[in-house]
Amino acid sequence: MDGSDVELMDQYTPRGGLDDGDHLPGSRGEHVLQLLFATRDRAKRFYERQVTDRLTPRMREFVARQEMVFVGTADASGNCDTTFRAGPPGFVRVLDETTLAYPEFRGNGVLASLGNIMENPHLSLLFVDFFEELVGLHVNGSATIVTAYDAARRHGLADEDMTAPGRRAERWVRIEVEEAYIHCSKHIPLLARQERGGRHGARRRPAGEDHFGVGRRGERPAERERSIERGLPAEREWPAEREREKAGKPAG
Repeated sequence: MDGSDVELMDQYTPRGGLDDGDHLPGSRGEHVLQLLFATRDRAKRFYERQVTDRLTPRMREFVARQEMVFVGTADASGNCDTTFRAGPPGFVRVLDETTLAYPEFRGNGVLASLGNIMENPHLSLLFVDFFEELVGLHVNGSATIVTAYDAARRHGLADEDMTAPGRRAERWVRIEVEEAYIHCSKHIPLLARQERGGRHGARRRPAGEDHFGVGRRGERPAERERSIERGLPAEREWPAEREREKAGKPAG
């Protein structure tokens, strides 16, 4: 494959990649790079042995044990967002071998992930077991936003926010699985569970909504001192940054 071959590949090339008769899963871009970097044979072995268009029994059992998942979405222009969801084991429900669902609770009101799904239903889930099996599972598919009423009526779904008992799921995200595959354990760290109170019973202050100081960039010195007294993190080199802001110069 030479440069002229790459130039001929345009937006109309099928998602299945180069039309070489292999009908491989994955994107056109990854198939181009596999040819350029001579990794096609390795990639084909992975596709054949590890990628499936439905959840195997072991995958379903794995999801039912997980307490967290990373969720990737993108809007219609391709601007992407990754978020984190957590709950008791099995909070992501396995409805059948091709369908998953997870609950959405009241948050900051931005609704970034759901907004992306409204424009672009493609969604990716990454489950990682940091505590026992040290393995991950990728699940990619098409997402639909479902009201709590419809989720209960159609699928018997109901859930409670375990961090705030009594608060119910406001809506659900249902995912139709298109592909699922392993994330190998090579670089997954082994973590240990710990009570939120901290080690030896010491109480850890929960991070506040302005933990990273974004909301206090414009504070004056007196306001800043009051923030520090309340235990909020201070901004380093604040006077110099303030002067740079006044002069219209970038910080740093």
